[in-house]
Amino acid sequence: MLRALRRASDRRRHAEGEYGWLFHPYTGNEMVAIDCETTGLDTRTAELVSIAAVKVRDGRVLTSESLDLRLQRPASLSGDSIRIHGLRGIDLAGGDCVEAALDKLLDFIGNRPLMGWCLDFDMAIINRHLRPRFGFDLPNALIEVSQRYVRDLRRVHPEIEPNLRFEAVAKALDVPVIGRHTALGDAVTAALMYLRLEKGAMRGD
Repeated sequence: MLRALRRASDRRRHAEGEYGWLFHPYTGNEMVAIDCETTGLDTRTAELVSIAAVKVRDGRVLTSESLDLRLQRPASLSGDSIRIHGLRGIDLAGGDCVEAALDKLLDFIGNRPLMGWCLDFDMAIINRHLRPRFGFDLPNALIEVSQRYVRDLRRVHPEIEPNLRFEAVAKALDVPVIGRHTALGDAVTAALMYLRLEKGAMRGD
């Protein structure tokens, strides 16, 4: 409800602005899978390390139409986060500043629906940086792949308690885990999971 109210307010304020088109209903046939790697798990303080997005169209993940951004080294980059995403300070040399990365992200995703794994986390981080610069949160429709998995599993096998580890769901759906804990790899894997669910994987179709 809060997101809907904020989106309506943002739409009113930005309808005639440079990014007003982002608030228009999407009428195409594409979606975008998105993922971020960050310096931590606290949405109030974590900083962006990388952002990736890949288009999905006609039941296919279009890896040739993807965005894979590395950002400048954040101040809070530490050994703990490096052990997860593998991006060291030297790997981020020449990376985009946050503002430039957000510009590229908006241009790439447009007003297409977004999908992902733990999407609320990614949106919270992105929007925390986006709102001060642009004055709005991402208005795109959102699809959380883990929730779709749980819904389909409970419909077919209500007796089974879902294991919502990323790798466990990928295995259950017979989807390869591609580049785990890289933004592009996780985005592609989440998109493949979604397509398997769309094809009725939980029904054995």
